[in-house]
Amino acid sequence: MSQAQPRLVIGNRNYSSWSLRPWLLMREAGIAFEEVRVPLDTPEFEQRIGALSPTRRVPALHDDGLVISDSLAICEYINERWLHGGGWPADLRTRALARAASAEMHSGFAALRSQLPMNCRRRPDGYRWNAAAQADIERIQQLWRELRARHAEQGEFLCGSFGIVDAMFAPVVVRFDGYGVHGDDVVQQYMAAVQALPSLQAWCREAVAEPEVIESEEKRG
Repeated sequence: MSQAQPRLVIGNRNYSSWSLRPWLLMREAGIAFEEVRVPLDTPEFEQRIGALSPTRRVPALHDDGLVISDSLAICEYINERWLHGGGWPADLRTRALARAASAEMHSGFAALRSQLPMNCRRRPDGYRWNAAAQADIERIQQLWRELRARHAEQGEFLCGSFGIVDAMFAPVVVRFDGYGVHGDDVVQQYMAAVQALPSLQAWCREAVAEPEVIESEEKRG
């Protein structure tokens, strides 16, 4: 008997940055999976999420009797389960830097998250953020420049080939584009590489078509 496909529980494409990360990693790796979309901040979410995620949050991955919560933990599982370790760079030092950057993204940048929430439909306007969010932006761009300086000749992503670290920062690329965050040539070239991913383009197309609107996530100028 063939094993059922894994199921990835996600929220709205337009707003759920955490859902995008493992979804993008699986799609770019060509892993077949069933998607279960549960719209955030709706009665449907409250009714369904308890049976889908032990933390009552998205994303959650169901595979062979396991339920894994948390986007980075899911990416690590994907890496071991299907990618044979290829989600991280093969070189020890490079892998350590990629993991450190991913962990910093996972646990930090609170001002960026609150003031520039992910919104795939958004286009730049007069909205501006405060100094704390600007400091987050500058730190992220510094991380990108440092990683690209080490690996520019190995590919167009942060450590050469697309991997977990790029999946972790993909929602930031969406944010920077939607809020008109500027960067130098290295930043812009990296953003262009991420935006050119067919899977991210597909995610954003479907995000724009979603009917739900969460007012708290709609930052306006």
